[in-house]
Amino acid sequence: MRAAEGSVRARLRDLVAASDPGLLRLAAGLRTVGAIALTLAVLSLLGADVRHLVAGAIAAMVSTFAIREKQRGPQAVTLALGLPVALASVSLGALLHTRVVGGDLFFVALIFCAVYARRFGDRGTALGLIGFQVYFMSLFVGATMSALPQLWGVVAVAVACSAVVRFALVPETPAGILQRLREAFRARLAQLVTAQLALLDAGPDEIDKALQDVRDGTARLNETAMMIQGRLEEGTADEAVARLVQRRIADAEIAAERLGLLLLNARSAERADTLTLHLPGAPVPPGGRLPVQDESTATLRRDLGALRLLVLRPVSEDLGTGLAQLRNRLLGYRDEENLPKASPAVQDVFRGVGEAARAVLGLRIALGDPQDDADDTPSTARSREELDAEDAAIDAGEEATEEAPKGLKRPTTRAAVQVAVGSALAIVGGEFLSSQRWYWAVLTCWIVFINTASTGEILVKGYRRLLGTVLGVVAGLLLAALVGHHTWTAFALVLLCVFAMFYTAPLSYTLMSFFVTAALGVLYTLLHTYSLSVLVLRVEETALGAACGIIAAAFVLPVHTDRRTNDLLVTTLERLADVTEAAVDQLSGGDPAELLDKARDLDQALADLRTATQPLTHPVTPLRARRNTARYVVALLETCAYHARSLAAMAELLPTHPSIAADPRLRRAGKRILGNIGTIAARVADGRAAVEVETGASIASLLESDLPGGSRYGRITDRVLRHLQRLDEAVVGLARPLKVPVATPKR
Repeated sequence: MRAAEGSVRARLRDLVAASDPGLLRLAAGLRTVGAIALTLAVLSLLGADVRHLVAGAIAAMVSTFAIREKQRGPQAVTLALGLPVALASVSLGALLHTRVVGGDLFFVALIFCAVYARRFGDRGTALGLIGFQVYFMSLFVGATMSALPQLWGVVAVAVACSAVVRFALVPETPAGILQRLREAFRARLAQLVTAQLALLDAGPDEIDKALQDVRDGTARLNETAMMIQGRLEEGTADEAVARLVQRRIADAEIAAERLGLLLLNARSAERADTLTLHLPGAPVPPGGRLPVQDESTATLRRDLGALRLLVLRPVSEDLGTGLAQLRNRLLGYRDEENLPKASPAVQDVFRGVGEAARAVLGLRIALGDPQDDADDTPSTARSREELDAEDAAIDAGEEATEEAPKGLKRPTTRAAVQVAVGSALAIVGGEFLSSQRWYWAVLTCWIVFINTASTGEILVKGYRRLLGTVLGVVAGLLLAALVGHHTWTAFALVLLCVFAMFYTAPLSYTLMSFFVTAALGVLYTLLHTYSLSVLVLRVEETALGAACGIIAAAFVLPVHTDRRTNDLLVTTLERLADVTEAAVDQLSGGDPAELLDKARDLDQALADLRTATQPLTHPVTPLRARRNTARYVVALLETCAYHARSLAAMAELLPTHPSIAADPRLRRAGKRILGNIGTIAARVADGRAAVEVETGASIASLLESDLPGGSRYGRITDRVLRHLQRLDEAVVGLARPLKVPVATPKR
């Protein structure tokens, strides 16, 4: 019974870890709700009235979510600095309460400074948020000079309660977050293996969904790897340990992605295009079918289940020697040991399972899991020796810095000017709608500019906020009717909405706006200002604020979506060229380079591009051809990134693996790929550039004259050539949707 309960708890823990990597959303929601609840408790004991309770709740929420530093020391400093900023902001709000023109001018200046402060990093961003939101709070509760001393006390209590919750009740350390992210990576890796197993077994009517599940699982695994990358520096005391974890995470990610592609090949009558694994909606290649139902595929299903078990359970737990034997069998496939008799495509999957098992073993060693080597077979022992040799060869490198843009070209300066202009328009328009609640339009204008960089992104965000607000108004009506004037029931509902707001914020901006508006409906009830007309006014002010933000973004120092995506596309191509050039150079005998850092820079550039193309790929976008082109280009770049990461991973094996040798002739193959990447980047940067993409013989044939009789170094060199060939094809494939001329192959 206890074992069954433990298994259920473990599955539930893995499910939560996979759905919320690092439990970051859960912690953010609990921390914010805890700060608000503690503030309300303290203020109620001090006899505060409802208006001051509402002010305290808003101040506690702001002083909690505004802090973004990862280390506890900087968090404490920012929170301490936030208190005088908040006190000054609420004081000015009370002082300017009756001075309409002066108050409006100051509000616009405050908005400009709050956005401009983002150039100073997380602390500047936090202090800007606190200054703006507390001033907004003073407008919301109607702060006056006579009530100012009580509001000072309320703000001080809110900041103190936020500190207590952050550092005592819901504490977080970088090391703890990193540990939870590691567990999330394991859970998502296990989910991906489960999806791959479903892909193997899926019938004709299930294959499309199974393939999409594999795509989604691969994307989530990459997302978690990127989150770990962002926490390594703060979460590990030793830089060498950080490099080791980074390497093992990358190995596991690449091995899992390759396993998915091999499974796709096993289902296809012909070799599947790597693009199929990255393009949403792409069908299985013609001839897609179930593999032959024989003993080998039954073994493959069993081994995929064993691989999933290896991911989730240390060898020392539960199954002991039995799990070690499973591990040994899977690792044996790397050395062609005991490969079942099957088609070449299915045998490739077994080899992929062996590589994935090796990556899991390396991941366990890097994460400090208990190791049991008593039952190692020779192949397992060799895998451990390879991993130990790689660990010893890992060195930390220096990161290059790029010169930041200056003046109005600086994103923070441009955004500050835009949001100031948009807010001025929102103030004027908002005053026409309501002289009492015009600030809702300003708030919306402010919010649509946060974490956006182009007119299209602002348009999509404004649309989502308006939709969430309309739905929230309906919910607010129902909640207000339910609550009546029961103060603590209302605050309980507000806390639930706040938790839901922070928990869903990274997932859906529409949902977040829904919960914000629903909570506001309850707050208005508490302040005895609730009515249907107030909630309708909320929708009108929201629409006005979104419109003002879009107008400012479109006409004041605009960054059009096309320009933004082109700039990011050029950056992504440059990062792709950096990884490819460094990997090919190292595979050709060049000096070692920081390939993992370059690969992660490529992943980050691709993630930024994917975000920037959302306005083009959004379902409401009327230009379907443009939407399909954007999706196709991003999918091709993801394919390129996969092959570049794989080349980088193999290049890093050179110093420690005798079976892999440097081959200077690979430079000849890489030269054409790098030239084509540069050609496409030049054409995207300047549509009038007279350039052409070069095509011709296959990558392998470029080396045929020097490689009589086939590959000199065995299957690993063949894999290098396959990755180069697929990368070459994908890069040339980018030319058509990007309208880059392709040169006619010379005969």
